Amino acid sequence: MVNVIGLGYIGLPTALMMASHGVEVVGTDYNKNLVETLNAGHTTFKEDGLDALFQEALKGGVRFSTEYQKTDMYILSVPTPYDKFSKKVDACFVVDAVKSVLKVCEKGTTVVIESTVSPGTIDRYVRPIIEESGFIIGEDIHLVHAPERIIPGNMVNELLHNNRTIGCDNKEIGEKVKQYYASFCRGEIVVTDIRSAEMSKVVENTFRAVNIAFANELSRICRHDNMDVYEIIRICNMHPRVNILQPGPGVGGHCISVDPWFLVGDYPQLAKVIDESMKTNDSQPTFVLNRIYEIMKENGITDNRRVGLYGLTYKENVDDFRESPTLQLLEAQERHLARPLKCYDPFLENVKIAENQYSDFDEFLEETDMVVIMVKHDHIGMNWDKLKGKVVLDCFNICPLEGVYHI
Repeated sequence: MVNVIGLGYIGLPTALMMASHGVEVVGTDYNKNLVETLNAGHTTFKEDGLDALFQEALKGGVRFSTEYQKTDMYILSVPTPYDKFSKKVDACFVVDAVKSVLKVCEKGTTVVIESTVSPGTIDRYVRPIIEESGFIIGEDIHLVHAPERIIPGNMVNELLHNNRTIGCDNKEIGEKVKQYYASFCRGEIVVTDIRSAEMSKVVENTFRAVNIAFANELSRICRHDNMDVYEIIRICNMHPRVNILQPGPGVGGHCISVDPWFLVGDYPQLAKVIDESMKTNDSQPTFVLNRIYEIMKENGITDNRRVGLYGLTYKENVDDFRESPTLQLLEAQERHLARPLKCYDPFLENVKIAENQYSDFDEFLEETDMVVIMVKHDHIGMNWDKLKGKVVLDCFNICPLEGVYHI
């Protein structure tokens, strides 16, 4: 039996995927309401294909509990935030989960950490806890790091098809864990050492963050000298070895906006490009906020209560709002003691996460003269006609209407 610890955006799909492919699974989470919802037969967030996967997992016997189970394999999928001052990974949730496992596990158990951590985190925080508890690593407890590699909005497909990495001390244990993931994963599964697995996951997201930062910085340069950044990127990308990303209003989620900071925190004198890239991405919502005020002034809009932000989630077509650029923008605005802008998101109509948030799109539009497209949900593409007559700031260059402003 596998006990999956943490039933959030990563742990729940992982538990369901294993259970639907013949693995006996119990999912554990400290959140009693979440567990009760799952036991009542309902998923806890929106995701394409998740409900169907949930039904298959129920047929496979998946169970949910607030209690850690006594078994020989645990998969830990708990959050790993970072300390905003030191930029280092905050491993407190991983540490707490490991301590809880040690209270109930059998000798010879395997602890798989799926949570993204900085290189060396398992050495610094996990191994000492196990040894201080009287267990011998490699005999009583086997440690494995199998970092997740999925994205909200396409979780089910990516769980099935993405390549995976298994980091371990003992290759035999790594191959054993590999078989559990191979029960559903059709991609290549690489077995390596733990530190290489830790580093590879952080580097993947850092690569993406640096490339996003380049596009965002390019948009600022072009804005400064009144050049069309989208036309320039289009032309540059005609070169066979150039692939510049598109700029946007910022970076959110719990991967690209967080993981690269782990390297900055651990290697402050070495990670200079990464540090500057993360600062660029973190300041992009403020850049958009300043752009809003420029456009308001140009169009004679003196009341920011008539300005609305479309989109509160961190990316399109999901209900995940962790670290979203819109929330970052609202926080930046709040520091200037300004009344928060209106906002609306079709994926959060029944979940209020911000002041001045509307639950009805038409009502939101009635109360605004200017709309800022912060998220490119498919929903907005079906409602361009409703934006006619509005001042529109399009942060993604997707709006087909005439006279649209861009970042």
